[in-house]
Amino acid sequence: MKITVLVITVLKTTVPKTTVLKTESDRYSAVNIIRWLSPFLLALVILLGGCAPRSSDRVNPVSPEHPIRVVATTSVIADLVRQIGGDLVVVEGLMGPGVDPHLYQASEGDVSAITEAELVFYNGLHLEGKMVEIFEQMEGRGMPVHAVTDGLSDEDLLSSAQFTGNHDPHVWFDPGLWKKAAQAVGTVLSAHAPEQAERFAAATAAYEADLDMLTAWARTSLDAIPEDYRVLVTSHDAFGYFGRAFGLDVHGLQGISTVLEAGTADVRDLAAFVAERRIPSLFLESSISPRGMEAVRAAVRDRGFEVRIGGTLYGDALGGPGTGADTYVGMLRSNVETIVAGLTPAS
Repeated sequence: MKITVLVITVLKTTVPKTTVLKTESDRYSAVNIIRWLSPFLLALVILLGGCAPRSSDRVNPVSPEHPIRVVATTSVIADLVRQIGGDLVVVEGLMGPGVDPHLYQASEGDVSAITEAELVFYNGLHLEGKMVEIFEQMEGRGMPVHAVTDGLSDEDLLSSAQFTGNHDPHVWFDPGLWKKAAQAVGTVLSAHAPEQAERFAAATAAYEADLDMLTAWARTSLDAIPEDYRVLVTSHDAFGYFGRAFGLDVHGLQGISTVLEAGTADVRDLAAFVAERRIPSLFLESSISPRGMEAVRAAVRDRGFEVRIGGTLYGDALGGPGTGADTYVGMLRSNVETIVAGLTPAS
């Protein structure tokens, strides 16, 4: 990997340190380009160095003794693949608990993992920043790379007011859409190992049933929140699909990406909204610094209203081992319980 390091070091020095940025979208694009320059160059190693092993290259058929080697970008996707693949897959997640995928910078170790994997799953919809463009290039060259959101329609997706022409990537917060992602993963695994297609289909069906039960429980729990308090204010705008699925009005201090930090005007406007609506709680996110929301809380206090911190939600990443939120189902349950406790007035 010495050549890779040399290329990155040389080309990083050519990036201009100042650029005239006229619009918010320009700022987003420029920050992302600089932030994701390293993985973009690392992709050259993948694209020029050869493809990952395919199913036809296998010496042994897929079995618990010889599982499919899978790489997944986020902890949410890694869990999804494990749920569908069971003991027929071994999954390496690039981003661990509490890691913000919007800000993640790929490493040489990631390149090694990707080139050695038989399948790679990522979210898409620009969640992983410039890594998405890398994966799209790899997919275009016939490499086994798959976005779990590819099967979603425009009607399924929420548009981004912040970044025109893009969709909100946080689709996992609607369990109905996550069922479609599960189906997509099952289809890919079955195509890769047709001899195990029945097992993957059965696992997919069982997981869909689990998500249906989770949805019913979440809806019943959230329906207990009084109408005037059904407003979810979080660190960034990751919960739009959750709000649409369960009937909550969602507001984030930052937009759908955390690449751009919230400014003074953002804090002021959100504080004015919270004070006017007398919203009882603000919610932190496990992968984002609490500083922004603490600033909002202080600004609300300056307006004569005291708002509490209702707890910490899992947004872009699952929780670690022992948190009870280290699976998708556990994460969503934890979030619902925290939201209900934070928005339900004391009796």
